[in-house]
Formats: sequence, structure tokens, C-alpha cells
Amino acid sequence: MADLRTFHGPNAGFVLELYERFLENPESVEASWRAFFENTPPAFPDDAADGPLPAMGARLAAGVDIQHVLGGRELARTIRSRGHTAARLNPLGDVTEPDPALKPEAHGITESELHALPPQVVRGPAAADGVSNAADAIARLRDIYSGTVGYEFSHIPSAEERAWLREAVESRQFSAPLDGERERALLQRLSQVEGFEKYLHRAFFGQKRFSIEGTDMMVPIMDEIAACAADTGAGDMIIGMAHRGRLNVLAHVLEKPYEKIIVGFQGAVKSPAAEGTNSDVPSGDVKYHMGWRTTRRFGEREIALTLSPNPSHLEFVNPVVIGMTRAAQDSTDTAGPPAVDYRSAIAVLVHGDAAFPGQGVVAETLNMSGLPGYTIGGTIHLIANNQVGFTTSPEQGRSTRYSSDLAKGFEVPVVHVNADDAEACLGVARMAHAYREQFQKDFVVDLVGYRRWGHNEGDEPLFTQPRMYGAIREHPTARERLAARLVENGVITREDADAMLQATLDRMAEVQASLSGSSPPSPVQLPARPQHAAGEADTAVDAERLRELNEALLQRPEGFTPNPRLEKLLERRRGALGPGGGIDWGHAESLAFASLLSDGVPVRMTGQDVERGTFSHRHLVLHDAETGETFNVLANLPSARASIEVVNSPLSEMAIVGFEYGYSVYDPQALVLWEAQFGDFINGAQVLIDQYLSASYQKWGQTSGLVLLLPHGYEGQGPEHSSARLERFLQLAAENNMRVANCTTSAQYFHLLRRQAALLENDARPLVVMSPKSLLRHPLAASHIGQLSAGRFQPVLGDENAENRADAITRLLLCSGKVYVDLVASDAREETENVALGRVEELYPLPEEELKALVASFPALREIVWVQEEPRNMGAWSYMEPRLARLVPDGVELRYEGRPERASPAEGTAERHKMEQDRIVTAAWTGAAATAQKRKRA
Repeated sequence: MADLRTFHGPNAGFVLELYERFLENPESVEASWRAFFENTPPAFPDDAADGPLPAMGARLAAGVDIQHVLGGRELARTIRSRGHTAARLNPLGDVTEPDPALKPEAHGITESELHALPPQVVRGPAAADGVSNAADAIARLRDIYSGTVGYEFSHIPSAEERAWLREAVESRQFSAPLDGERERALLQRLSQVEGFEKYLHRAFFGQKRFSIEGTDMMVPIMDEIAACAADTGAGDMIIGMAHRGRLNVLAHVLEKPYEKIIVGFQGAVKSPAAEGTNSDVPSGDVKYHMGWRTTRRFGEREIALTLSPNPSHLEFVNPVVIGMTRAAQDSTDTAGPPAVDYRSAIAVLVHGDAAFPGQGVVAETLNMSGLPGYTIGGTIHLIANNQVGFTTSPEQGRSTRYSSDLAKGFEVPVVHVNADDAEACLGVARMAHAYREQFQKDFVVDLVGYRRWGHNEGDEPLFTQPRMYGAIREHPTARERLAARLVENGVITREDADAMLQATLDRMAEVQASLSGSSPPSPVQLPARPQHAAGEADTAVDAERLRELNEALLQRPEGFTPNPRLEKLLERRRGALGPGGGIDWGHAESLAFASLLSDGVPVRMTGQDVERGTFSHRHLVLHDAETGETFNVLANLPSARASIEVVNSPLSEMAIVGFEYGYSVYDPQALVLWEAQFGDFINGAQVLIDQYLSASYQKWGQTSGLVLLLPHGYEGQGPEHSSARLERFLQLAAENNMRVANCTTSAQYFHLLRRQAALLENDARPLVVMSPKSLLRHPLAASHIGQLSAGRFQPVLGDENAENRADAITRLLLCSGKVYVDLVASDAREETENVALGRVEELYPLPEEELKALVASFPALREIVWVQEEPRNMGAWSYMEPRLARLVPDGVELRYEGRPERASPAEGTAERHKMEQDRIVTAAWTGAAATAQKRKRA
């Protein structure tokens, strides 16, 4: 620190005041002073305190050393920013190494010198209310910042937020002591929490329940947040959490009846499928993955509480809950973008201390917190910190001091609290909610506790954490500690405290006895689905209405200057509805969306670069060439009766797909679409596909109509941008859990989107579309207005050119998607009068009746060839082969034409791609491959 002898007397006080302001907020001082303080922090000579100082005025006694003032200020600032390192956060007693800068000597001052300074040196509420000197004020700060709560908010860039947090912490406005009535209510709640676990441990010894014990205060914390949310007018609180403590939260926060929980331990109804009969009994899921929804009253207000189902992939529920919450906040019944009310719904995410830093979906979800299309006005994060992950210790599981440190990179305040300090936990919960309400931002509560048993109740933790579990065995529970304090203070008697616990044990025993001998119901009741076929949906739109919509889509606000080259391209759409046709893919999509908005169906479309489209085909959001202002053409549609949102997503798949899935679940009336930049990017969301989109209905009875648009097609772009991994979706397809399409014309896509919207109300299922790339503007994929104004989506398209020679057809080529265009455009087609070409536009559910009809239309048929671009072990062949085999008439051969089995999806050069593509197409038409195989067999 430079010793600047130029600052004396009042000058020193002036500089001190500026420096203090700089430390609080660098932007609050003039640029030249800011640069000075950044490069040369000021020091003051021994006589700097002579005379009055504007910064302290008459409060500084004559002869006070200005260096001591600065030292006291710096010590106070360090306690505020680093006091958490000395906080008593661990219920088991272990204290991590405190920051050495918390000692006065680190700032050139002693305790006795602090006694000589006025309390105003420390500033803030800690220096008020009868504090006589800086030493007493520092002691107060230590009690606040290094007690059983540790605060981290010095990383927050907003001076307003830091000031609010400091005032809230030091004034203890959220930590007022509970009165006797509330203390008894808290003990009652902890008695229910503990009694629930004790009974299950005794009655179902050894069964997994992933006990809450050690972080029991999780339940009162969530109660408190729910009460605060209800009090401020929220109608929904949506919770996501993994299995640790989940049953207790279900029972007490969401008030799921004990009967329904105990049923899960006794076993579900015997499935007829186990007896070898067909059955509609769902697969269901383990009891600690299930969700629940209820309504609770707090005072005069009610709030709906939802716990989202979650698989064992711990943190992957995070974006799902955020999407559900955004859907609850959005009003979608008027034109334009949805109206968002962040206070109408709140999300609470419960994390594990090992999973929070360990699973990347947490960071992806945090990154969405401030993005306009995804923000929900703040999430309250609660880390259930057991200080161990299964058997992995913190030093093996993360590179940071705290499990919560990841959140600081997203400018989120973090509060650590000892799970044994019940009243402190409630204060932190109130503070978290108040901050979220004030600033519409995330807040992290790190509830530092322990895990009384192993990872599950059949696991032995002494094998790997002997010292920790030696301490846990001797450690009293949170309920026992609170009861002892209340008994000591005369708030309650020991007998009354024991009776509270016994009441829960007795109640659960009564419930179990009432279930004895009864047949428990199936744990999942699936929502009914209609019996009619999806093809019955009416998706045609009157031609005149289409022309009106088209004209509206081409209107621009006065003064808006689109890119002239782009506008010229879009103007072509004006004539595309004429006799010549030419409605391309992006145009048909815009018309489908416009018609749906006019019908009152909300549309939400997100993904990587969706406003323009990866391949510059969509252009739903235009940019003024001069001002850069944007214009959403669908948001300004005069006939719209519902909202439209088109949002470019961050470069993430996992969290964004999870968000859109959650949104589609919570708003089943909206058509929600996510588009990948390239189809293979869906790999990054595989957990969401496997655990949610594919299985949620069978596991949890949860429905979603989410649409995935995955650009797919072999065009010489290499292994990574050719395949959307169609085979993976077909492998997952079962029990009518989804729809998988690979259509070839813009009209088919138009009807497919409208059909999906029509089925949302009664038959919602995810729709996976292998969307095109080169076909987006291909003339063979374009349609005319009559194909949109009549008909519906056709799961199978036949060969119109072969209808007049059906008796001569001996070979039927079946394909799906872009390879159809390659086949049609091939010169080899002209030489094959005996070959017909059919398209399977919807692969799942397989349109068996349509395929049977197509095959039957060719009486002389001798062979059916499945043609695909993908390698034999990828694409649709493995799925289609056994199903086509059941449909092929006797005497008709079924064979394959495509790439051979390969480890990589596609060739790495355009030249090799073209050679292989030409080979496939030629062999399909000429039967060269079949002839070669026959010669080889001969």
C-alpha cells in the first residue's frame, strides 16, 4: 500500500469517504478516482486524523490514527465477506480452516485499538443500538457472520442487492426469535418428521426410503417458503427433488396420506401381466420417485403445491420444474408474446451436495435463470447437504470449498446454515423468499446437515466413513435438540415433547393396521386416452383463410426496414399460394402456426437459432436493417387468439429440452416445440429422452405433447451432422408412448403439426420429427395450396406413377425421409417399369393397415426392399424388419438396401458420401445388390 503524504486533515477524510464508496461500489466514484484506487489503494500519514474529517465528522476523537480507522473498516469488510469461513456450520462439530484475514492483526490493528475507535467505523446496523465502540460492533458482526449461518454475497455485482442483503442480515429482520406458540408448532413439525422416519425404519426394516434424518429442517423450511409464497399471492409452488427425504416431503409438505405411502412399502396389486395375460397395468415407479399435487391453506390464502416426479438421475428434474413454473406464470390466451407474472408461481429445487457441483445440468439450468425466454423470476435452491455423496467424501467429489460454489458464478447469493439450528433455518427461508420477491433472482440455501444412515437404509456407512458415523451415532436429532432447549426454557414439559413424537408413531401404526389384509391399489392411475386413431383429426384449412393468413404474415410495421435481400425472398411466398404452388417447408410451418394461433392454440418454439432457423429457412423474427429492432411476424397476426413465443435458446440441449418438456406438461393446451441445430445434438439430452419423454406416462401417468424437430439426412456433412439417431427413438417406442415421423413434403409437415395440436387435449404424446435440411427448399418437397386446404396427414404415401401399371410391379421400394428424393431424382428410375416407390411418413405407431393396403395393391409383387441412407445397424431397418416380415405375403422376399453396419453414422468427406449414396440408389432401383447376393449364394 503506497504511503501518500499528500492526504492530511480534511483531505484525508475526503479521500477516506471516497475510498469507502469505492469499496462498496466502484461505479459510484468518478472515473479518475476509480482508476486511482484500483492502481494505488490509499494510505494515510500518522497525522491524517488531525482536525475534523468530513467522512467521520466530530465522531472521531482527536488523535485517532487514520490507519486504525482503515484497519477497522477493512476488518469489518472482511468479516462480512469471509466470515462464513469461521461459521459453525457443521452439526457434527468439524470446522473448516477460517480465513486468516478475519483476525485484526491482518489489518494492522489490535483488539485494544478497536476499543478506542467509535462504532461508526464498522457502519451498518451492527454499529447501532447502544454499541459504544468498534470492538463491540466487530463482535456483533462476528456473531452474525460467523455463527450458525454463513453468508456469501460479496460476489454480487449489484450494489443495491448487496446493500439489501447486508441490511437484512445485520438487522436480523428475518431472524426474530419465535414466540412460545411458534416454538411449540416447530417442535410439533419436527416430531412428525422424525416420527415418520422412526416408524418406517422399525416397521419396514431394511427397505429403502432414503431417510431425511440429518436434514430434518428441510420440511419446516419448505413449509415456511410455501407460507411466504402464499402470503405474497403465489398460486403455485412447484418442487423438484431427488430421492433423499422425498417421502417425508410428500407426507408433510404435500400432505400425501400416510396410507398411500405405506402402500408403497407393502407392495402394489398383483399385475395380470405376471400371469402371462395381456394387461394395461402400467409399469409404475418406485415410491421415492413419485410426484404429488395438493392444495394447502396458510392463513387466509391457498397455494397449490406440486412435487414433480423424478428418476434416479438426481438433478435432471431441475429444468423440468423450471419449465413447469414458467408455464404456470405465462398467460397464453391473448395474441402476442405471453404475459408473464413471476409472482404467480415459484419454484423450489432441492439438490444433493454431491450432485449440485457434479452434474452439468445444474449449471445449464442456472444459466437459464436470467434469460428472457426461460427466467421464472428466481428459483429458491435448497442443498440438502449430507457432507457425503453415497460413499464419496467432499474432497473427492468437488474442487471447491462448498458444494454451492457453482452458483456464485451466476451471481446468486448463497447462505449456509447449520441444520441443527431450527430457528436460524426458518429465518434463512424467509430471507430467501424475500430476496426472490424483491429482485426476481435465484437464491441458494445450503442446509448443512448429515445423513443418519447409509446411502440407503440397507447400506453400511461405517465401511467408508467410520469417523463421521461414529459422531452421527452419538449426535442428537434436530427435534431432540429443540425439545431440550424448550424444556430448559420452560416452554414445554419433557412429557409433552415426548407425547408429540409418540402421537406420530401411533398414527402411523393405526394406518398400517387399517391396511392389513386389504388389497392395495396400483400406485399409478393412468389418464384415459381415446380409442380413435390419430388420423381422424381434421387438419385442413380453407384456402381463402390460408391466403388471408399468408398476406398477414407478409405485413411489416410502418418504418420497419427488413434486410432487402431477405425481404425479396420472403415476398416469393405471396405467389406460392397461386396455381404454380411452391410452398416450401418454412412457409408451410408459418401457415400452420398462424392457423393454430387463429384457432386459439398457443405456440411456443425454442431451440438453437430457431428465430431464423439453422438453415435460414424460417425467419419468424425479422431484424430491422438500420436499427436492429426485431419484429415477430406471428406475434402481430391480426386474427391470433393465443400467444406465440419464438426464442433462440442457449447452446444447451439437456436443460432446454427438460424445460420445454416441463412447460408442455404444465400447459397441455400449448403446442411446444424444440428444434436442434442439427439432429445429432439431441445426444446431449439423452437422459431426458429416456427418463421423461419415453417413459413418463407409464411410470408416473404424466403426459406431454412436446414436439422435437431434429434435422436429419445424409448430405455429405460428415458423421456429426447427418443422423438424428432415428434408431434410438424407434428402440424406445412402445405402448403408444410417442409418435415418430420422417415426412417428405411441406404439406405433410403442415398437417402433422396441426394434428399434434388437435390431439393435445385428449391424446397428448411427444412427437419426434426427423426434419429435413436440403429438402427445406427442394422443389420435390414443396406443396400447393390444395394440399393444405384438403386432406390430412398420410402416414404412408404410395407411388402415383405406378398406379396405372400396378399389375406389372414386382418390386416395391419402401423408404422414409430424404432418401425418397434421391430415389426419385435418379436416372435409374426411368429404366425400371416393374418397380414402385412407397414412403413411410410415420414410423411409430407403425401404420400397418396402410402398409398392408399398399402391398396388396401390387398383385405381382415378388420383393419388398427397405431403402435407407443410414447404416444397417442404425436408422429404421432394425425396427422395420420384424414388423414388415409380419405384413409380407407368402412368396414375397424382404430385403435391405443401404449402408452396411458401421460404427460411425456417415462418411467424413463429400466425395465418399456421394459414391455411397449413388450406390444405394442405383442398387435399389436395379436390384444389383440382390443379383450379386444370388450369384454369391450360387
